Amino acid sequence: EELPYGEQAQVDFGEYNMRLSNGTRKKVRFFIMVLSRSRMKFIWFLDTPFTAKTVSQAHESAFAFFGGIPNTIVYDQDRTMLVDENIGDLILTSTFKQYVKSRTFKLHFCRKSDPESKGKVENAVGYVKKNFLYNRPYSDLESLNIEALGWLRRTANVLEHNFTKKSPQEEHWIEKTHLNPYTPLTIENKEIKMHHVRKTNTIAYK
Repeated sequence: EELPYGEQAQVDFGEYNMRLSNGTRKKVRFFIMVLSRSRMKFIWFLDTPFTAKTVSQAHESAFAFFGGIPNTIVYDQDRTMLVDENIGDLILTSTFKQYVKSRTFKLHFCRKSDPESKGKVENAVGYVKKNFLYNRPYSDLESLNIEALGWLRRTANVLEHNFTKKSPQEEHWIEKTHLNPYTPLTIENKEIKMHHVRKTNTIAYK
């Protein structure tokens, strides 16, 4: 059964080795968010590993693209967002925790034994690799993100979805009215630096 409009989005990450003009390969990583009801997609690429700060920035770019914020977002237990698990309680990284406090959406982290909880976005990761990235040459990061937005607007969010038999873009026109309002937010890096504590309960600073 389909979820209500505006209720949920799913997030995942992917990576792909793109070919360069000299015959070598360049590894790129991407963040993808999918609105669960409309299947509207957003992708954002980096040529370095994601951090808590860039994951937070990716969320902001997705919300701007969708024109609103869903009630709940579903994730894997990714190290950019989670430090650890303590007797069932999930401990967020300090930067991501600070970011989430500034937003209204709820977080749902899937158990490792429950991949079906975010099947919509996992299917979308495969779609990006097999359709957009397959055999595409890499020139630079800015060009790749511009090309990705063009592909979303021309193909991924326009063509009829295999399961719903509807265009994600047309469904998004309905879903957008059910999303929570979005206003831009500046992301700050609040990660705590670790220091070695001596036996005398002191640390070396500067």
